[in-house]
Amino acid sequence: MNDEPLAPGLYIVATPIGNLEDITLRALRVLRSVDRIACEDTRQTRKLLDRYGITTPTISSHEHNEAERSRQLIQELKNGARIAVVSDAGTPGISDPGMIFAQAAIAEGIPVFPIPGANAALTALVASGLNTDHFSFIGFLPPKAGARRTALEGLARTTADPTTLVLHEAPHRIVETLADIESVWGPDCRIVLAREMTKVHEEFLRGAVQSVREQLAARASIRGEMVLLVDAKPVSAELAVGSTSVQARLAELQKSEGLTEKDALKRIARERGVSKSEIWRELQRERAWT
Repeated sequence: MNDEPLAPGLYIVATPIGNLEDITLRALRVLRSVDRIACEDTRQTRKLLDRYGITTPTISSHEHNEAERSRQLIQELKNGARIAVVSDAGTPGISDPGMIFAQAAIAEGIPVFPIPGANAALTALVASGLNTDHFSFIGFLPPKAGARRTALEGLARTTADPTTLVLHEAPHRIVETLADIESVWGPDCRIVLAREMTKVHEEFLRGAVQSVREQLAARASIRGEMVLLVDAKPVSAELAVGSTSVQARLAELQKSEGLTEKDALKRIARERGVSKSEIWRELQRERAWT
């Protein structure tokens, strides 16, 4: 164990994403030795600190107060303090608070020390079975259906080589997101959904996006932290924005099966595992663009 005192500065400390044993010896030493720990949620971090008998004072620093809090703590750092920043789980600054704090410290010439450890995106990637040589971390897609679909279409158009897209998604949106992926890359697009990694109910769902979507849609409830990985193949611009749109599928069903618009929209909603109202809003967005 290194007993040398910590140098003044900001320490970006990765913490477990679930299993509290996934913490490095260095991270524990830093958390014990700093003057203060800036936490996304002090109550969540307290579980980790109590587990390892760490009594370092904590202070909240989350997405709603990070800019203000960083200004306060930067002054302490200028005076020689040693401050650690942690998120609720994983590596701060990656889809979690921490980036603003690090940028502010660097702008003031304050040393920033990364303390590596758990990261949900990379943990899911290495266990996915998908391409790990070429991947892109996307983080959270836009929550609104239209913006989310637009973002996915943009990714499809700009993917020049096969790559793995690594995304985060909320349980209440996952089925809709899978339906959007299916409409952009097709029902056979390979995906992996990593849920509750390192926890008691860890689960990896691997397969064609249509199959995984149907499995999830059939569940009474969907819970847990999720990482979604997409085996994204190059897609032509025409395919990404046209032939799999709601408008195109609507026209196909009306022509081939003689369905009314109402019945066709119900069918499309069932196919994509989303509500009819969601399909209706998507149709209006497409019509507004044409």
